[in-house]
Amino acid sequence: MREVAALAGVSLKTVSRVVNREPGVSPDVTARVERAVTQLGYRHNLAASNLRRGHGRSAMVGALLQDVSNSFSASLLRSLEDAARDRDVAIVASSLDEEPARERSLVEGLVRRRVDGLLLMPATERHDYLADDLRSGLPIVFVDRRPNGVDTDSVTVDNAGGSRMAVDHLLAHGHRRIAFLGDLPTIQTARTRHEGFLAALRDAGVESDPAVEATSLRSPDDAIAALTLLLDSANPPTAVFAARNSLAIGAIRALHHRGVAGQVALVGFDDFPLADIVDPPLTVVKQNVAMIGFEVAKRLFARIDGDTSAPQHVVLTPELVVRGSGEIRPEQ
Repeated sequence: MREVAALAGVSLKTVSRVVNREPGVSPDVTARVERAVTQLGYRHNLAASNLRRGHGRSAMVGALLQDVSNSFSASLLRSLEDAARDRDVAIVASSLDEEPARERSLVEGLVRRRVDGLLLMPATERHDYLADDLRSGLPIVFVDRRPNGVDTDSVTVDNAGGSRMAVDHLLAHGHRRIAFLGDLPTIQTARTRHEGFLAALRDAGVESDPAVEATSLRSPDDAIAALTLLLDSANPPTAVFAARNSLAIGAIRALHHRGVAGQVALVGFDDFPLADIVDPPLTVVKQNVAMIGFEVAKRLFARIDGDTSAPQHVVLTPELVVRGSGEIRPEQ
């Protein structure tokens, strides 16, 4: 920094202000310092700077999602990155793959590295193990799933309500035998979406049939296998509700493999790229991922900045996007 200051003809404090993006430095002086930084190949040591300032922050936030390759998790991570960029904060992201032991190990590692906050889409059923970290002041925001055993901020969607939207839509188009494709029942969101599915049938006076329900499906291939069996049964479904985007992808493939893509209705939960151009275009219950990311970032950075108010639990309403696949009527 001294060499940068000498080359730019400014004080050490001015260099510090420029590299830390503090106000009070004229554009001309800023440009001179930045030219000197580039010429000398200087890289600011943020960790040392934060230690010297005494606030102990690392300018890093941990984001533990279920699968960063999934379009929902990837879009959520991007929203958080956009918010963090304005604060010069780095995001350290990992996938949990619904593995509780992996979650606890990764949380421990991030806490050890002194992240300033944590975004968590948990794989564990209970979260009491985070109590000490919360008491010590670590900001933790849950996303997609509510905390259980501790009380901290969360941002979720109305999963049961979203399932009701999907099933009500299929019922309104004449379907009474609707298949359900779901994830592990131990997953909070999967369980709630199944409950919404059953509640919609019950409220419509339609008896549910476990024979057309398949759960514990973890991949598109699982969905293909499960739906293929249902389609080949003596009393196949006339419509399908796939309660996760990856399962909807598998359902689309199964329907095309059987040559019934234009005959069996399909509604998916969660949108994904190209869902609007498959044949027929997929009707989905869409989560506003950008809004989820905005709310998560708002709560997380407010806590990092010192907000000590009571935990907030934000619940967003999903939207039914009608495209064609969910409007196919059962054959008479």
